[in-house]
Amino acid sequence: MFAVLATTFPFFALVLCGWLAAQRGWLPDSAIPGLNGFVLFFALPCLLFRFGRDTPVLQLLNPALLGVYLAAALALVFLTLRLTRTTALGMKDLALGALVAAFPNTGFMGVPLIVALLGPQAGGVVISTILADLFVTSSLCLALAQAGPGLRAERAAFVQSLKAAASNPLPWAIAAGALVGTLGVSLPGPLNKTVAMLAEAASPVALFTIGAVLSRSGRSNRAAGRVTPASHYLPVAAIKLVLHPMLVFALGSAAQALGAPLTPSQLIALTLAAALPSASNVSLLAERYGADTGRIARIILASTALAFLSFSGLAALLIPAG
Repeated sequence: MFAVLATTFPFFALVLCGWLAAQRGWLPDSAIPGLNGFVLFFALPCLLFRFGRDTPVLQLLNPALLGVYLAAALALVFLTLRLTRTTALGMKDLALGALVAAFPNTGFMGVPLIVALLGPQAGGVVISTILADLFVTSSLCLALAQAGPGLRAERAAFVQSLKAAASNPLPWAIAAGALVGTLGVSLPGPLNKTVAMLAEAASPVALFTIGAVLSRSGRSNRAAGRVTPASHYLPVAAIKLVLHPMLVFALGSAAQALGAPLTPSQLIALTLAAALPSASNVSLLAERYGADTGRIARIILASTALAFLSFSGLAALLIPAG
């Protein structure tokens, strides 16, 4: 357990540093979009490019792995919609709440953290979950959030969500890396060094930015007088941190028993990806689609704060000693 905590502590400490910097005013709120832009369009694509390049394509597109993860995500979305349905929450709030319950912070936090725990071979598993969440989980929930009455409207909303996912630079960085790796092409030395430097900056800046975003969201909600009852966000945080990894592990174990090509190490990486806190960018989506940003921000904050213990504890249980 101590070895796991020694690995996870710096990651969550960087989130806390970002939160404190924004909370104290050392990092102005006007600087946060710049940090987000640097991570999303430069540093993180370079990190994912390198993992995509070094991971065999068949591992990135493992049908058993993707099937288990997507089955768990879709089940979790509809279960969360069912469990959180109240007269106080509209469909936009329900759909974004389901998304924040099923969409882990794999991009900003998961890739560096799980690779640090399990080694580079886990990178392909985590990247697969990013693709699944960007193109399926988020597209479904956003379609539900903006769909009007009728099947045609729902279909149009889903297509629009897919187009939004396709405009995200992360899947293109993964695809470019996979193509370069498949072709066996080597980047010129200076370009390769540039990519390496940006990739190395991804983890610390991304984690610091998560903390700053959470601080800004909390302060803006308090300033606007938005009060969210604990019953509207703590259950969703519990679903994210407890039910999501349990469901992935159960479905993965069943798939293994049926002979699916899913190794024990892949199942551990997949389960830990599901155990990550909620993706911080869902609060931006909630703002864009007119959902209750206060509720979404509190779910993300609660899941991030509690994940240090829940994620570390699960990692200590799953990762073999030595």
